[in-house]
Amino acid sequence: MSEAAHLRLVITGLLGFAASEEEMLLAGASAGAGPGAGTAGGGIAEAGDERVWAAVPTVAHNTEFKSQQAQRLTAVLAGSTPPSFGDIDHTSAAVYRAYAARPALAVTADSRRVTAGLLDGVRALSDADLLDPGRHPWLNGRTLWLQVIVRGFWHPTGHVGEYYQRHGRPERAIALHSRALATARYLDAPEQALGMAAYSLACAQAQAGLVSEAGRTLRAAIAANPDVRANAERDPDLAPLRAAGLLTAELR
Repeated sequence: MSEAAHLRLVITGLLGFAASEEEMLLAGASAGAGPGAGTAGGGIAEAGDERVWAAVPTVAHNTEFKSQQAQRLTAVLAGSTPPSFGDIDHTSAAVYRAYAARPALAVTADSRRVTAGLLDGVRALSDADLLDPGRHPWLNGRTLWLQVIVRGFWHPTGHVGEYYQRHGRPERAIALHSRALATARYLDAPEQALGMAAYSLACAQAQAGLVSEAGRTLRAAIAANPDVRANAERDPDLAPLRAAGLLTAELR
């Protein structure tokens, strides 16, 4: 199997994993809301705000990020430069309300559609587009395949895990990220992707108070993908490691 063909397999598996977790999140939130809690528009009556996001806005936000990546792939296939996308303020009440206002059924449908479009775009790319970091100046030296994994796997699973943490289910967040890392290993994903998955697991372990385990996992994450070191230096999820005096040692 060629490198490009293997990467397409890896992307398919990782994006499918993330999409399944999002579907389960929405299904679980709907069930937890109780009989009759849904709205006529397909909404889920689940409490949340800009500090503790509910399931629907979480998935809606993830889908927007995937959609932006799908637009980038469409531009590559058309031989044009994609638009620039600004940062999103996750602490903004207005941003949260806009996501939360969307009906759950529409969010689910959009998630499925955008994930399928992203996978179709990856399949349509040339091997050079997928692999060559110098092919498109707007990538700033990054590879397109890794950008797809970041937007379609690392980012969404991170937010789903955060949902469980902030809703009092740290064990679920650890289980999710453990499965994500196991899936990446099963797919024989490149080291960069393995490092990102391990990094998310380290954050979940740290938030659950499993400081020693988090330190070991973070060390493995940095060994696989040194780029995550910059995240670790400022990530609030790793505050328990800082308090224990372990983070400095892991970043060496």
